[in-house]
Amino acid sequence: MRRPFAPLLLCALLLGCDQLGIESASTTTARKEADGKAIGGACRHAGRAIEDCYTLNKKADKAAMYGGWREMSEYMRENKLEPVVPVIPVDPPKPPKSASAPADGEAADEAAEAKPAAKKKSAH
Repeated sequence: MRRPFAPLLLCALLLGCDQLGIESASTTTARKEADGKAIGGACRHAGRAIEDCYTLNKKADKAAMYGGWREMSEYMRENKLEPVVPVIPVDPPKPPKSASAPADGEAADEAAEAKPAAKKKSAH
């Protein structure tokens, strides 16, 4: 009698995974799509091109971003809204650090002088 009860108990526990905070695949997919639409809509509202939106948000779903961008574009046209210009400019990408030494002799001297000065300041 106890044997049939164990699988039923196991099924009942597994059905309660949502209450434990474990997301199902459909919930995760819906959340990612909603995030992508929100990102796309925000990009359009900020006056960014869809390509810039893709570049700035590489991990987001492109199809969802485009859907949100398009929906916001239609909404803005219907309601005659102007894009909001971002106040904080986007930082340009930083150049990769190279391991090569400076080619300019003066730059190498300045770098050598700066290192001991930094050590002296931290020693006091």
